[in-house]
Order: sequence, then C-alpha cells, then structure tokens
Amino acid sequence: MSKGVVIAFMLVLFVLHQDFWLKDNATLVLGIVPIGLAYHMAFTAVAAFAWLVIVRFAWPKYLVEEENEGTEE
Repeated sequence: MSKGVVIAFMLVLFVLHQDFWLKDNATLVLGIVPIGLAYHMAFTAVAAFAWLVIVRFAWPKYLVEEENEGTEE
C-alpha cells in the first residue's frame, strides 16, 4: 500500500468525520439511537478497520527489522 493511498484515505475519513449534513436530523435508528450517534458508531468502526489495514500493510519494514536485530540467537 503506497503512502499516497494512505494519506488520501485518511483525508477522506477526515472529511467524513465532519458530519454537518446530520446536524439537524432528528431521525432515530432502531427507534432509540439518534442518526448522528449511529453515524459516528459506524464511522468509528470504519476508522478502526482503516488503522488495522494501514498497520498491517503499510507499516515500515525497517522498523520491524531493527526490532528483530537484537532478538536473534
């Protein structure tokens, strides 16, 4: 995963976090959860998954190699 893809995805998440379009919406999800809260619950899950993918596929290899240098027997 390239650095540009990671930066672009984080910028998209930043823009989506500003949910100004739901500010005045009083709709309830499942009859009890305000739509803004439900949106942020879903956003949190997507952001957590994004960090999981970024750490798994875009973590710098040299950091792992430096960590493993002292553990070899």
